[in-house]
Amino acid sequence: LIGSVSLVLGVAGIFLPLLPTTPFLLLAAAMFFRVRRVLTDGFSGTDISVRTTQFREDRSIPLRAKIVALSLLWLTSLHCVVLIFDSWWLRAAMLAVALGVSCYILSFKTRRNAD
Repeated sequence: LIGSVSLVLGVAGIFLPLLPTTPFLLLAAAMFFRVRRVLTDGFSGTDISVRTTQFREDRSIPLRAKIVALSLLWLTSLHCVVLIFDSWWLRAAMLAVALGVSCYILSFKTRRNAD
């Protein structure tokens, strides 16, 4: 997020006279390099590149990941529907998106172990 915001500010700085370009672009490069390092080195015990390789090979998602993803999806979606959106069409759209994403996640095979 910081890298993306810095990139946008850096590009905007090309056209806006008081906004600096170079510091924002350097910060964006540093943030994107850090993300790349995390993805390839397995920072904090989980190697994301190995997980994505496993997903590409057998097209399955670990059971725990499915549970967490669906729980968070529905928790945030229902929060928006109940507490944030006033219009009926926004509520319906949010529920439709949550239902669609849920169907997509559930369409993949479930891997019982986290390996």
